[in-house]
Amino acid sequence: MSKSAEEEHRRKAFGWAARDSTGVLSPFNFSRRAMEDGDVLFKVLYCGICHTDLHSLKNEWGNTVYPIVPGHEIVGIVTEVGQKVEKVKVGDKVGVGCLVGACHSCDNCTNDLENYCPKTVFTYNAKNYDGTVTYGGYSDIMVANERYIVRIPENIPLDGGAPLLCAGITVYSPMKYFDLNKPGMHLGVVGLGGLGHVAVKFAKAYGLKVTVISTSPNKEKEAIEHLGADSFIVSRDQAQIKAALGTMDGIIDTVSAVHPILPLIGLLKSHGKLIMVGAPDRPLELPVFPLLMGRKIVAGSCIGGMKETQEMIDFAGKHGITADIEVISMDYVNTALDRLAKADVRYRFVIDVGNTLTNAESVTGRL
Repeated sequence: MSKSAEEEHRRKAFGWAARDSTGVLSPFNFSRRAMEDGDVLFKVLYCGICHTDLHSLKNEWGNTVYPIVPGHEIVGIVTEVGQKVEKVKVGDKVGVGCLVGACHSCDNCTNDLENYCPKTVFTYNAKNYDGTVTYGGYSDIMVANERYIVRIPENIPLDGGAPLLCAGITVYSPMKYFDLNKPGMHLGVVGLGGLGHVAVKFAKAYGLKVTVISTSPNKEKEAIEHLGADSFIVSRDQAQIKAALGTMDGIIDTVSAVHPILPLIGLLKSHGKLIMVGAPDRPLELPVFPLLMGRKIVAGSCIGGMKETQEMIDFAGKHGITADIEVISMDYVNTALDRLAKADVRYRFVIDVGNTLTNAESVTGRL
């Protein structure tokens, strides 16, 4: 007979979980694995809400294992370290992003690309090396091997820094890999949401000229005056698109909905690169002829390895980059997810886990 989530391991934990594809979260008792010599235990203080959480909670990708505790933008304070841990000490500010395990022997792992390892263990809704299911950061504590622990710079506030562990690395990695980080280059950013607004901030820190491309004209003032973008294009305005044809060295496309990419390819210079980091739930049409006529590239990118994630957060610390957030209490999370589905957030929800995650009995009594 299989053990319950609360009985699988010795260390008791508490969070909020969904039990079915309605995606509704409620209090949940479970357990974290016992500490090993290379492990770090930390008290979770904040956890960002990613659009991936919404997809996973509702089983929109068809791979959800219930009950599910989401959250992979997790930050807090170290409370215990294993005997062989050298990276951090008790009291340090740390975080865990999308990964908690990999094989550590394949070509990807040996090149610090654990995110592309075929045996990657994701922070939640995955099978850990011991066969148990992983649970994410909508919870009171987190345990992870120090390889997957990110040190948070002292000048980065934990609440605003949490989304960088997913949104930040998702846009930072392709800028670096595809050489779209040279001062003076012109970068387009498609979509001004959780990913897009951080992309603008990193691009400006690199010294790039940035154009935001959006379906929402009302975001122009925000993009230019608040985030520092140089220009703004309404993607449905054919005159604006035509005026910008062939002007961009690269484009980071953050949109997770189905949308046409032919106009975006047209915005690229010859040898330009359109990098997809959003995850639409249906295939996009890829017109080949415009690629041939300019030797243009359409590529994808998914988060980053642990070395690069640490590099990203250190870069953010140097340039004072954080996400624009709305901090919420744990018992507001279902409302926040409903709002996220309607894109009603500027630009990332972050749960104040440390101050608002109460014990199961007191919360259940109010539900």
